[in-house]
Amino acid sequence: MTNVTSQSTTDNTTLDSELDSLHNNQNAVVLLSGGLDSVTCLYWAKARYASVTAVSFNYGQRHNSELVAAKTIAETAEVNHRIIDIDIAQLGGSSLTDHSMIVPDGDSDKFPNKNRDEIDNDAIPNTYVPARNTIFLSYALAVAEVADANHIVIGVSSVDYSGYPDCRPEYIAAFEHMANLATKAGVTGHHLSIQTPLQQLSKAKTIELGLSLGVDYGQTISCYRADENGLACGVCDSCTLRRQGFEQAGVADPTHYQP
Repeated sequence: MTNVTSQSTTDNTTLDSELDSLHNNQNAVVLLSGGLDSVTCLYWAKARYASVTAVSFNYGQRHNSELVAAKTIAETAEVNHRIIDIDIAQLGGSSLTDHSMIVPDGDSDKFPNKNRDEIDNDAIPNTYVPARNTIFLSYALAVAEVADANHIVIGVSSVDYSGYPDCRPEYIAAFEHMANLATKAGVTGHHLSIQTPLQQLSKAKTIELGLSLGVDYGQTISCYRADENGLACGVCDSCTLRRQGFEQAGVADPTHYQP
């Protein structure tokens, strides 16, 4: 049996220190939706990289409350912020962009069709926006090249999520591989990485991480059905996961809910 020696620990500590020093001289692009996960990633990146550019998207989503929140969050964090206009809504296929579809409640309603005649907890919910992360990451990749950034940070998780296929680690690894084949930066040795600091974290652990970094979750909006004032419905899938996260973390929920 191989024993772990104190020398190995020292080596690892030295390596971590060298990596931290390297990252402190590099730039990052963060996908910022205005929700709980993305703001945690923003503050994680701020603590790690020399310069951070936050990128948000006006993509035809059901409401723009998250974008309003994203703008406030970026100003508070004092980072560069770009809002990019694209129209995914014209493609349809998601209740987050198609107002003729019903956004399901969390848990028992989790599913794939508005008629509720086939409840399957393993199904991908209709809040999945076809190819959204691929589209967002592609734009972030272009921003990273322009901003001379080595890293793109995205708040996907394999633990507390709604079953979206573009949140899986194998997808992220595949996109990173593609990014280094398809860009000037990649082929000239300017390696690009996709960072997923929340990939193995529960919502509670994500909240704990964010609080340790100084995140004000009262600024964030995660709700799929927020009203014009940015108040959360409290019952959609995103609200359900968020509420459970605060409960499990033993932290007061600062979410502003509809009456």
